[in-house]
Amino acid sequence: QVQVVESGGGFVQAGASLRLSCAASGRTFSNYDMAWFRQAPGKEREFVTSISGSGVTYYRDSVKGRFTISRTSAKNTVYLQMNSLKPEDTAVYYCAVRIGVYSISDYRESTYDYWGQGTQVTVSS
Repeated sequence: QVQVVESGGGFVQAGASLRLSCAASGRTFSNYDMAWFRQAPGKEREFVTSISGSGVTYYRDSVKGRFTISRTSAKNTVYLQMNSLKPEDTAVYYCAVRIGVYSISDYRESTYDYWGQGTQVTVSS
């Protein structure tokens, strides 16, 4: 049974940093893309960043230079280092994994097979 579990959310002031973690279990994920999405109150869920099994990354423009995605050598854990946080980064952050072969720049939610429950990030001004 595949499980995806996020952790590391919290409440911070603008300009602060947070690191989110995502642990996937139940099968081998070393060759699969993993991603972070987020959903702000009253808005649709949106793509944040993704990383391939080989370490290729892709980011939405608004987080480039502030957020960094990485994964462990075992490749079943992904991190999201978030620096210079802004109030507009406030959202529930979800981790996702996909089994199929896609371009890393294909950020469609529908391509992701497994999802975590989400972790809340709140950034105050």
